[in-house]
Amino acid sequence: MKKDSKQISRREFLRLSGMGALAVSGLAACNTKDGTSSPGTSSRSLQPSGEMTLRSFPPEITDKVSILGYGCMRWPTKPNPNGQGNVVEQETVNRLVDYAIEHGVNYFDTAPGYVQGMSETATGIALKRHPREKFFIATKLSNFMNPTRENSMAMYRQSFKDLQVDHIDYYLLHSLGGGGIEAFNQRFVDNGMMEFLMQEREAGRIRHLGFSFHGDVDQFRIFMDLHDRYHWDFVQVQLNYVDWQHAAGRNANAQDLYTALSEKKIPAVIMEPLLGGRLSNLPTHIVSHLKQARPEESAASWAFRFAGSLPNVLTVLSGMTYMEHLQDNLHTYSPLVPLTPDEEQFLFDTAGLIQKYPTIPCNNCDYCMPCPYGVDIPGILLHYNKCVNEANVPQDRMDPNYRKARRAFLVGYDREVPALRQADHCIGCNQCTPFCPQRIRIPQELRRIDEFVEKLKQETL
Repeated sequence: MKKDSKQISRREFLRLSGMGALAVSGLAACNTKDGTSSPGTSSRSLQPSGEMTLRSFPPEITDKVSILGYGCMRWPTKPNPNGQGNVVEQETVNRLVDYAIEHGVNYFDTAPGYVQGMSETATGIALKRHPREKFFIATKLSNFMNPTRENSMAMYRQSFKDLQVDHIDYYLLHSLGGGGIEAFNQRFVDNGMMEFLMQEREAGRIRHLGFSFHGDVDQFRIFMDLHDRYHWDFVQVQLNYVDWQHAAGRNANAQDLYTALSEKKIPAVIMEPLLGGRLSNLPTHIVSHLKQARPEESAASWAFRFAGSLPNVLTVLSGMTYMEHLQDNLHTYSPLVPLTPDEEQFLFDTAGLIQKYPTIPCNNCDYCMPCPYGVDIPGILLHYNKCVNEANVPQDRMDPNYRKARRAFLVGYDREVPALRQADHCIGCNQCTPFCPQRIRIPQELRRIDEFVEKLKQETL
């Protein structure tokens, strides 16, 4: 990898990141360029067959919360007319929010840093057009960089302004786990923020206080032991039928996290039920495997039914960028048909098949961005994963599919990741790794992909 790359300017990064975002959004879309459905989608009617399933956990949580929660991390964007970065497509966000609320979705999850810092504002604009009693808003204290009391308080106050609300229904300490109890104390205890947030909960400006978690099970137990002191109203964890027994990256198995919460009678909010979209964009033969059991259902519906079938789950978040994503999930949860024991075992068997195709556990959250050297980290990792799922990661030159796979990998890489943002521009500074909730060793993965790309380019067929 190049060691003499120069840092790009902020303006140049924003210009390039606009192009990269368009390429990445193309990977995530449910439809192909010719308008046909991708292997993970279904041709069945997407109209809900009944009313949205609701959950509550008295006495602390008496809210009737939709089992489908709207994750506001991936609002649609478009290039900024001034040429600097992207802007949110507010009209599209408004339509998505309107349709979601009309069909029973009432939980909306955002954070100060989502969508390059634009999510809270866009979410607030869309929700302000509806009666306050129609929705519950969740946001986070994302004081990773400079957790002084002054900066943390400013972030907290700004969330109220951007969301245009006088109270926040579900407030989270963002992404506990990394750095363990030492980081927790620095971000929330030493600066007095935990005491302040508990006072805010007592005053009603925060209705429910919890945290989101990324880490191992030993770290999780530490925060569970703090329940007597802080009384967590809910906890947000990553959970899906692959993570249930096969942890993503260096995180804990979802089963361990769910069991610990159930023992404490703390409701779980589920993030990444699709593993950043990977469980809706599966290899064709695995999609066929799922279709044999339920021909009319999408691959994604299996993942959402798994998460929703767990009785201690309050809501399952989905970052629905496109209307077809929202409609498919509404169909799954209106109402939820819980998995049978046989279907649950079928999914665990499917998870075993998926594990044979080792993708990089990137969820396209963009926490690693911006890279100071302009590298499109999510775009690179997502391209690699896409090629794994499509069997286009050429390994054996004796394979009759080798030539086709090699071309698909290289051509797709150049098409989806601009040359100035490819893996060879990573210098291994490691500034990105601490922010990755999946705990991916990002420079090592980029180096591996870059070496693989160079090997393919140099081969003479």
